[in-house]
Amino acid sequence: MSRKRLIVLFGPTAVGKTALTGHLFSKGYEIINSDSIQVYRGLDIGSAKPDRAMLEKIPHHLVDILDPWEQFTVGDYCKAAEKISDEISIRGNVPLLTGGTAYYFRQFLYGAAETPEADPAIRAEVKALIEENGRQWAHDRLAAVDPASAARINPNDIYRISRALEVYRQTGRPLSSFPVHDSIRPELEVKIIALKRPKEELDRRIAFRVEEMFSMGLEDEVARLRSMGADLSWPAMQAIGYKEFFDPSLRTTDEIKERIILSSRQYAKRQMTFFRSFCDAVWFSPDDEDGIRSYIEASF
Repeated sequence: MSRKRLIVLFGPTAVGKTALTGHLFSKGYEIINSDSIQVYRGLDIGSAKPDRAMLEKIPHHLVDILDPWEQFTVGDYCKAAEKISDEISIRGNVPLLTGGTAYYFRQFLYGAAETPEADPAIRAEVKALIEENGRQWAHDRLAAVDPASAARINPNDIYRISRALEVYRQTGRPLSSFPVHDSIRPELEVKIIALKRPKEELDRRIAFRVEEMFSMGLEDEVARLRSMGADLSWPAMQAIGYKEFFDPSLRTTDEIKERIILSSRQYAKRQMTFFRSFCDAVWFSPDDEDGIRSYIEASF
């Protein structure tokens, strides 16, 4: 049985994935969005969602599929991406998975860690504890029982913190102790293109992007979300570029802007650390379009 061919394109925030995609993958490809915030309707500017022209130029999937108060887990992503990639292949096109949510790529390509199925009773217990004690307590508790997981999970990622605490409560073992697969699933024929830029250049691009977002109307976008009832209980509002507007310690637009820039740079650093763990990735500068094109043509 032939393996399913697909391309994965990833890199840190603001590295230049969208522009490269428009130049190199406009024919014969369909995009499976692999950004955890672009799945939400109404979060356009802060998520750097592709504009209408880009969405019309190349077929996109898993964009604008949920309301911002809905949860979208890595398991939901993998299930949807599997089905959509099959459908794309049947149409004779190549699925292109692109975005910046590293855990989406990891679990889709390598498979999930061999953790136990969720226990509804334990999930309810953990949820009640977090509601009673707060998010910071949850992350501190995780750091105490599973420091390896706490180090790689963002303190605001309450879903993954909760899941790690559930696993520990259920098994007495830290989530990080469960084995993960280290090779791509055998039914996939994958080419992983990883993008990078020098840190100083990436920092400048991040600052420029954030300035652009504010000039495009990010504050108005957040105001519209607030008018719908948005607060930090909505999963989408935990994203960088949105959560800062709900921080009472940030009182001015400039303070919010600077925090978004700082958080984005820190996030890019974490992304690069995670992406380097993909031993099958081939690294390119986003400006090396000829090199990337030659790699793809030689591969497929």
